[in-house]
Amino acid sequence: MELMNRKNGMDSSPMDNKPIRCGAREYFLLWHSPFHFLRYESSRKAYLAVDRFSKLTWIAVAVAYLLSSGDIEEFCLSVTLAWFSKMATDRHFPNTLADYKPPGGQEEKLKESQTIGPLAAFASITEDDVLAKTPPSYREHFFPSQEVFFKAALELRSEVVQSTFRRNGPRVNDPSMYVGVLGTAFLCLKVYLAAGSEGDLAVCMDIVDACSAAAQTMRRYVTFLCGQPGIYALGAVAAKYKGDKTRMNHYLALFDEVANQKALSSGPAEGGLGVPYELLYGRAGFLWAALFINKHIGEETVPWTVTGPVVQAIIQGGRAGAVQTKCPLMYQWHGTRYWGAAHGLAGIIHVLMHFPLSDDAADDVKGVLRYMIKNRFVGGNYPSSEGNNRDRLVHWCHGAPGVALTLCKAAQVFADEEEFRTAALEAGEIVWERGLLRRVGLCHGISGNAYVFLALYRLSGQKKHLHRAKMFAGFLHDRAFSLISTGEMHGGDHPHSLFEGLAGTACLWLDVANPLNSRFPGYEL
Repeated sequence: MELMNRKNGMDSSPMDNKPIRCGAREYFLLWHSPFHFLRYESSRKAYLAVDRFSKLTWIAVAVAYLLSSGDIEEFCLSVTLAWFSKMATDRHFPNTLADYKPPGGQEEKLKESQTIGPLAAFASITEDDVLAKTPPSYREHFFPSQEVFFKAALELRSEVVQSTFRRNGPRVNDPSMYVGVLGTAFLCLKVYLAAGSEGDLAVCMDIVDACSAAAQTMRRYVTFLCGQPGIYALGAVAAKYKGDKTRMNHYLALFDEVANQKALSSGPAEGGLGVPYELLYGRAGFLWAALFINKHIGEETVPWTVTGPVVQAIIQGGRAGAVQTKCPLMYQWHGTRYWGAAHGLAGIIHVLMHFPLSDDAADDVKGVLRYMIKNRFVGGNYPSSEGNNRDRLVHWCHGAPGVALTLCKAAQVFADEEEFRTAALEAGEIVWERGLLRRVGLCHGISGNAYVFLALYRLSGQKKHLHRAKMFAGFLHDRAFSLISTGEMHGGDHPHSLFEGLAGTACLWLDVANPLNSRFPGYEL
């Protein structure tokens, strides 16, 4: 029987297995013992490989068996075994992609003159033009050209806009950047900045206005990715590029209302420990929104008198939270001392490095990074939280990818500290080995992990990292949709969103087409 005895097939790569459709005979046998077969590893793998229709039918049979037999203990044991088997085998694809091989065995840096140029010119570029400006060592590898990535990004942008905004009209259910429709506005702004398309800027403004109208329904988070400041920061920047000074000032005034909250700058002595510090929901996320405004509108648009006290409060809170630890700064989110970019040390430290720091604060920041490097796993990955010894996650939110981006920033800010550059490159190796995830998004998917290679390319100039970024992006371009359709890859709970879905993939393709100007959305500036 194929389902029960396909061990050899299950031991091969999941990418090589086609979904199995169960027949009536299999269901008859499963009816008599639908749980016992999951105790065997090969059978658990077989269950995980069947198509969705068969899984749903099996679940229906299992529930009927449970109701008729009342064997709850057996049911719980079997479901637990299936879940842990899925956890162990379903995080990433084995990376069989071709790695970069430099000509003559020597690495060479890509010169500025070898890049294609402004993305707006892609409309008239042919494949021969791309090949003519591509170093010979690249031509033997298989990934789409920069032109193909760019055009695919535009097509995907249209799909994202239609799915998240046009289809729903002016009604906005989720106005956040992370998984809401504001992420679509960010993508449209990115397309405008890449190609100069006024239509995308207009769509961006329409979405921001709709999100602003719905902002009062949001929980009052203070961050770029999940709160009202993201709406107001993006609105002000888009209005600036549109030349609408009145609307820009309107959104800056709304941003100032959030910035004037006393809780943002309250340190431990003032009871500030109750306010989060991390990137997604806390003070670091507010500072990132201020940095975004200042980058696009002008330095001191959000002045140091506003951001400085928040920076100081984060430093003070980290020192207070580091008591009884060996790390100079430490923070908690819902009682857990996270290390990653979304909720923990990597994200907070990354934001702090964009601001002028006192010598003591700079030493604390460097001390945190050294602590993380020293206490990483033997294999090179980073724990998701303090004291967590499970080496499972290779995501932007938790694990080596987010830490690698922070280390790239540290290598720029503390240029004389070679250890940060070395650690960033080492983290990149983990992402290459284990980062071909079964999800598409920025937060915990291939798109986010590919940005590590773009950051390493900008840091080092080594073409190996650009090649790896293109291989990950090419995997998404060539295989993601078919793998999602067969259930071998997860399209995300919010399939067209910025951080969990295809809007993030479109951003990646735009950046792969213009790697020297690439930036991880909502994290790099």
